[in-house]
Amino acid sequence: MKASIRVLLIGAAGRMGQAISRAAEAQKELAISARCDLGDSIEEAIGNCDVVIDFSHADATEQNCATCLTSGKPLVIGTTGQSAEQLRTIEKTAKSIPVLLAANFSVGVNTLFWLTRKAAEMLGDGFDLEVIETHHRLKKDAPSGTAKRLAQILAEVRGLDEKNFAHGREGLIGERPQNEIGIHSLRAGDVVGDHTVIFATPGERLELTHKASSRETFAVGALRAAKWIVGKPARLYDMEDVLGL
Repeated sequence: MKASIRVLLIGAAGRMGQAISRAAEAQKELAISARCDLGDSIEEAIGNCDVVIDFSHADATEQNCATCLTSGKPLVIGTTGQSAEQLRTIEKTAKSIPVLLAANFSVGVNTLFWLTRKAAEMLGDGFDLEVIETHHRLKKDAPSGTAKRLAQILAEVRGLDEKNFAHGREGLIGERPQNEIGIHSLRAGDVVGDHTVIFATPGERLELTHKASSRETFAVGALRAAKWIVGKPARLYDMEDVLGL
């Protein structure tokens, strides 16, 4: 049976791109119709697809958004490390076509996002907040997009912003400010991705942790998002929309 949804995969030669290609082989209603990587023409490939999945590089944001906008194709973005200007480009693009931007496509991680919000709401302002992430030694950006999203969720609940983020600590820093959100990035070996959110107050500590042992879970989630977004109205979505969270 011919697959009903055709996917253009950008960043096909990368780790996630390869994982998505493997995961797509088990999909009956979806197939990779074209693969592009550095130096390939997206414009030539985009006509033969129904949705675009981008796991390339943040520097390609403007070009990929412009091409999808011109062709009217929905876009699923898993690339992380975008600048504020690149994020504005994505938001502007989503006013005309459906765009799904996710820091992480894992069902477990998105459940962690939900639990983090609920815990922050229930525990209140009396708990110190810390986010710790670990990834393989070849990861180029830090902190991870998932860690950034976790910190953003904590900040939203507390009424804080990025000025309250502390990326690591060194030297004689004094007492910890109450409204500080610590973010710490570890890089070692071949770790696929570990994320922990710590809520600590004198006398007790709550830790929420997700550990990924395979990129397959992210790949399956990205394909699920691609199937979900086809036919949706123009808007900026995230994985929590896909999962109904």
